Amino acid sequence: MPQIITYGNELIRINPANNHIEYSTSQGRSWSCRYSGSSCGKFVDLLAYGNELLAATEKGIYYSSSQGRSWSSRYTGSSCGDFQVLQDGGKELLAMTSKGLYYSTSSGRSWSFRHR
Repeated sequence: MPQIITYGNELIRINPANNHIEYSTSQGRSWSCRYSGSSCGKFVDLLAYGNELLAATEKGIYYSSSQGRSWSSRYTGSSCGDFQVLQDGGKELLAMTSKGLYYSTSSGRSWSFRHR
């Protein structure tokens, strides 16, 4: 089942069948494609974070300030392992990765290890 988040008055999801970012303005009754590019790699997780959407992908952390229409790289280092889940921790961004729990106080630009 694709992950779905609420962003403003829309629902936004990753469609794992084609790796597209889709949106719905009808509470999920119908979906439209918003992003179908491949430069980010496979989308794994989405998070509404302030005025941005953040995405954990197989290539790292990407962000969008256009409701998911376009994506830019924020962090593509490999020292954290593979990003799996993003969460807003209040004063910090949290990420579960293949190497454990990491946190960022820079909106995902840099990451520090917390624990396994």
